[in-house]
Amino acid sequence: MDFILKNWALVLIAAVSGGMLLWPLVRKSAGGPWVSTLQATQLMNREDALVVDLRPAAEFAQGHILGARNIPLADLVRRAGELDKFKAKPVIVHCATGNSSGNGVALLRGNGFGNVVNLAGGYAAWQQAGLPVEKK
Repeated sequence: MDFILKNWALVLIAAVSGGMLLWPLVRKSAGGPWVSTLQATQLMNREDALVVDLRPAAEFAQGHILGARNIPLADLVRRAGELDKFKAKPVIVHCATGNSSGNGVALLRGNGFGNVVNLAGGYAAWQQAGLPVEKK
């Protein structure tokens, strides 16, 4: 205890750096299971997965994953019923960077979707991987 009191700054630095190391683990466990762009393309090609783009309509119009449906995250609660016929299929949810799509995964799981995954890195990762996009 005496060490902690005398070296409180070092203890604080150690605690903060430990928290920073654990943050990716905590973040990955939130928002359901995550898939890479490779895993997402495999789900799309092999299991006919539905892709739900949670970005605003203006961003979606600038470019999106081929065949993706646009339901902005703000509208997902109201429009989740539009996806009911896809409950038996895998559903890949994404946003711009993967930071907010976890909310969409949780919402769909709460509405009875059993196989919902989050695209790691979102649309930005998809573009960075050089995968095909569609522009309206």
